[in-house]
Amino acid sequence: MYWDIGGLLQQSQEADGWGKKTLQRLAADLKNDYSEIKGFTVRNMQYMVQFFNEYNQELTMIKRAASPNAKSLISHLDEYNFTLPIKHLDWTHNLVLIKQVKDIRARYWYMVQSITNHWTTRYLQEAIKLDDYGKHGALANNFTETLPVPEANDVKLMLKDPYIFDMLTFTEQYNERDVEIGLVKHVEKFLVEMGAGFAFMGRQYHIEVSGDDYYIDILMYNAFLHRYLVIELKDTEFMPEYIGKLNFYCSAVDDILCREGDNRTIGLLLCKSKDRIKAEYALRDIQKPIGISDYELGQVLPKDFRGSLPTIEEIEKEFESD
Repeated sequence: MYWDIGGLLQQSQEADGWGKKTLQRLAADLKNDYSEIKGFTVRNMQYMVQFFNEYNQELTMIKRAASPNAKSLISHLDEYNFTLPIKHLDWTHNLVLIKQVKDIRARYWYMVQSITNHWTTRYLQEAIKLDDYGKHGALANNFTETLPVPEANDVKLMLKDPYIFDMLTFTEQYNERDVEIGLVKHVEKFLVEMGAGFAFMGRQYHIEVSGDDYYIDILMYNAFLHRYLVIELKDTEFMPEYIGKLNFYCSAVDDILCREGDNRTIGLLLCKSKDRIKAEYALRDIQKPIGISDYELGQVLPKDFRGSLPTIEEIEKEFESD
């Protein structure tokens, strides 16, 4: 409807010319005719015209403009015309995208993510703020060498670099086990950061190989891509020898846990930091699909600053005195 109104307003503007007073009159008429619908303000109507003009020109070219990685993700929408993603989003989502995302490729990516993953407007705004579009597919990986092209592109877009675990803060020195425990404790936020379709299968997930016990740091399953994700956490910068262990776990999960219909297991190594060249060398001849990403934790307030903050008791007293 907002697309249609924007088109009609644009046609009227081209035919007759008009100013703000004309918009005010039309806004009042629309409010009377559609009293059950909110949003017919002059400002919103200006956005409707912008909405129509931008997509009228750009969406007809979106497939040509889309990056190679984006094409596989949006392939399931190919049977529709290019305006359909817009019509699947409510006005507030479209308004956020018009205001905050100027790159048409990024905007279309956020559209598809919002539709397929049922993002709220607030979640969409947070994803834009954190540049989720820029992060997805940015990790060091060997997916192109180990998976068919459509699968490789989908897996790249499933993962990102870096991961932001801002729900975790540590005042003292921490290790990878502390991070594991923290992520499990905040599993809902952890799943949001990982992205849509992920199910948490377990922490220190036990597998047995030739009578010996092994424990996977975190095991997940993606229902959309039908594959396990083995996550290894390291509280250090990347070291090449980490890849061998992760490769072993991926092979074991493929043989022990995968069932008919499951695709190949993916490995994800999360480190404090990495040297890109070392990471790519380490992955070069590995047969299992593996990605390497950094992770960041929440910031801890400096001790001298924390001391200047009011205590809970002081805050309560302040409220009582009001």
